[in-house]
Amino acid sequence: MDYQTSKLDLLIHNIKECSLCPHECRIDRTSSRDGKCGMGDIVRIASYGPHFGEEPELVGRGGSGTIFLSGCNLLCRFCQNFEISHYKEGFEITIEELAEIILKLQAQGCSNINFVTPTHFAAQIAQAIIQSRNNGLSIPIVYNCGGYENVETIKLMDGLIDIYMPDFKFFDNYLSGKFTNAKDYFEHASNAIIEMHRQVGDLVIKNGTARRGLLIRHLVMPQCAGDSREIINFIVQNFGKDTYLNLMDQYYPRFRAYEFPEISELISKSDYEQVVSYARKLGFHRPKYIFGE
Repeated sequence: MDYQTSKLDLLIHNIKECSLCPHECRIDRTSSRDGKCGMGDIVRIASYGPHFGEEPELVGRGGSGTIFLSGCNLLCRFCQNFEISHYKEGFEITIEELAEIILKLQAQGCSNINFVTPTHFAAQIAQAIIQSRNNGLSIPIVYNCGGYENVETIKLMDGLIDIYMPDFKFFDNYLSGKFTNAKDYFEHASNAIIEMHRQVGDLVIKNGTARRGLLIRHLVMPQCAGDSREIINFIVQNFGKDTYLNLMDQYYPRFRAYEFPEISELISKSDYEQVVSYARKLGFHRPKYIFGE
């Protein structure tokens, strides 16, 4: 496996003066959980198993081998999984146990290993991936994140991640500051996604299953169609219309969303269709499948 030991050393070092995400709390997570994510240095997960609710190209035949990690650096006010992200439900495991879970999911026939909200555990995940690959892991690794990433951390993951799947949430910093824990969201998310694309390129799909590349998700939210258009503009200008873009319509007001009138209701069908229509006018389409190896 082509991965430099020096990269792993830096990731591990960053836990002791944490700068893994843009918050750069600079705390020693081996002895404190006072950072924005509220996590120490021991991996905490909520659940794992084959997941069939992802994009078809991730699900494949055996499902996406999803590992839900506890805690989060974004802490969205409308979080759909607030029990895991805000309240940190889950259980602690060692890096060796995480590696065993990875291989177990592969043995069950999963199409990939899908780390959900991995940012604050990047160093431990890197170690588990290396251990797993040394013991026979051969399916793709998916980095399924909220987009609020430190570019330097993403660079240190180069060589370990096959598929990056960021949720590109907001263009307007006013919106991200109001609805998430990151008022500088777009600056960091945009730069991180550029680096992700540099590493893996457009999504490559063989025999109906994603093997490598960038898959961008964008959740269309109530009264935010203009912000969605700006996100789409950025994507087409920087990556082109061949980018796999999933415009999601499943927004549901949960957690603290009811405190904000503008996002306290479901998105209207017309608002969603307006965003989809705009993307189609710019030429976005699903990537072509590649048959055979």
